Amino acid sequence: MHLLSRIQRHLRRTGTSPTAFGRRVLGDPRFVHDLRNGREPRIATERRIHAWLDAYEETAR
Repeated sequence: MHLLSRIQRHLRRTGTSPTAFGRRVLGDPRFVHDLRNGREPRIATERRIHAWLDAYEETAR
């Protein structure tokens, strides 16, 4: 799944704001906003976010 789509799905499901998500996961409150505006994250950053989302989804079960 595309990174932005996965993040947006997480935001909808949890009611988390884009700012809070970026701050919590990366320490960057503008990350989601920038991603929506065409920012291309590094591969390591993508992996970090996917790993965080995987862990979150695992604990939410």
